[in-house]
Amino acid sequence: MTEAGFIVIAIAILALVVQSRRRPEVLAPFSSLLDVVMADRAARFTILLFWWWLGWHFLVTPPMH
Repeated sequence: MTEAGFIVIAIAILALVVQSRRRPEVLAPFSSLLDVVMADRAARFTILLFWWWLGWHFLVTPPMH
């Protein structure tokens, strides 16, 4: 069931990417969205903190005793 959910999400993301390239006046491409978001210093800092948190929780291995 979980794999099916991830597949559905991947298909939805792919459909959004295709739609944004076909009709950019209706659905902005992801790069345009990032340009707008990254113009704000607080948003850049928040994204940096989010990536730090994600890496800390999923990529750091606990020390072995």
